[in-house]
Amino acid sequence: MSNLPNTIQNLIIHRLHKEPNGPARVALNEREVPVNAAAQRLIDQLCQLYSQRIGKGFGKFEDDEAAYPLPALLRLHVAGSLDFVAMSQQMMAQLQQRVEQEPLAAGGHVLIARVSNASMDFLFAAVVSEVIGTGVNEAMQVEDCIHLEMNALRVAGRIDLGAWQTGGERYISFLRGRGDVAQYFKLFLGCNDVVTPLKETQKLVQGLEQFAQSQHMEPEARDQLFERAHSYLDALGDDASPVDLATVAEQVWPDAPQNLQQVLQDENLALSGGFVPDRRAIKPLMRFKASSPEWKLEFDRASLRSGAVIYNKQNDTLVLFNIPDQLRKELLAE
Repeated sequence: MSNLPNTIQNLIIHRLHKEPNGPARVALNEREVPVNAAAQRLIDQLCQLYSQRIGKGFGKFEDDEAAYPLPALLRLHVAGSLDFVAMSQQMMAQLQQRVEQEPLAAGGHVLIARVSNASMDFLFAAVVSEVIGTGVNEAMQVEDCIHLEMNALRVAGRIDLGAWQTGGERYISFLRGRGDVAQYFKLFLGCNDVVTPLKETQKLVQGLEQFAQSQHMEPEARDQLFERAHSYLDALGDDASPVDLATVAEQVWPDAPQNLQQVLQDENLALSGGFVPDRRAIKPLMRFKASSPEWKLEFDRASLRSGAVIYNKQNDTLVLFNIPDQLRKELLAE
């Protein structure tokens, strides 16, 4: 999605003032930001940074719209009865309320935009901090200049409006952040992000399989990748430790972890971080399992390398060697 042309339908920037362990207040903008070349670069860069971030949370709106009013505001806006500026200002009131509950949260510029591209129509919100840099003015004098610290983006979320309107299940995504400092932002979005460890582990295994295919690995290299992944995820499950996707990439593919991260962060995979691996779901990394109405079969991937199992592509058959004595006796008795 990050490479798709973005069309900015609405854009506004408000100000959230808050120091860690201090109170929060907001400074509201009364009008939308004009969509010019600078605004377009800003949105394009933020969307790209957001897409590249690994380990997002995913979910849908909470049912209690009295406690979590964003879906009600969005419904009015989409229907045309609430303009974008008024909606964003009411969102800021909710954000102020939520950030008050997070002592360590800091303020910044709050960017709210409605954007569309070939992939989706979405509402994007982010808190972007500022830093003081150095510039040279027209008189060739050195002076301080304030700019947005884009690469330090920690608090942001996106709502797929089309998926929401058609009854999708996971149309909200948000940056989790380290230590869950951005918990208040998830509450501001009204996102219910109940994570099912089994489903998330299955998606992680799917991502590993997609990575092996994309790298055109030889069977032995693929088996080694899966063995490392199984060993690491099994240990996490044994210790009830949550998954950090960046660490998974470093442990499983240490020579070029960024390549594996790129696959795991694919938004079509919608893989969350922070779940404890379900050890049932990692078995396919080590074993093949299949069945039909007439038979069931399960064997280690390594069996294909050792010759204990041979797959004949020409006639689409499997040959098993070294079968147990008990099975041999039962077969001979038939």
